[in-house]
Amino acid sequence: MSNKIVKIAIIAFSFFFLTGFIPVMSILGPGITAVTSGNIYKASAQFLIDQKIKKETGKNSFALVKQEIEKKNQQNKFNEDLKKLVEKRIEITRKKLNLNNIIQ
Repeated sequence: MSNKIVKIAIIAFSFFFLTGFIPVMSILGPGITAVTSGNIYKASAQFLIDQKIKKETGKNSFALVKQEIEKKNQQNKFNEDLKKLVEKRIEITRKKLNLNNIIQ
């Protein structure tokens, strides 16, 4: 009888943890926070916020933050390229104006 219970427990354990049936990482993170800090409220809030972000965006909080940082870096790169282009054009125009003043 106990052998049968052990087999059922192993199958259930395998089903839950090996098939991805439950989100282990989303439970593991707040669990670690609760254990290390001893603050159940903080761990609960972390879990609820992560679930809300995942429901709204389809991404976890780390992927969302990474995407926003990359978007901001890309925008900054565009602004820097535009600034260099404008400065180069201003410099060329000043050289042309100075040459025209010298010739006249």
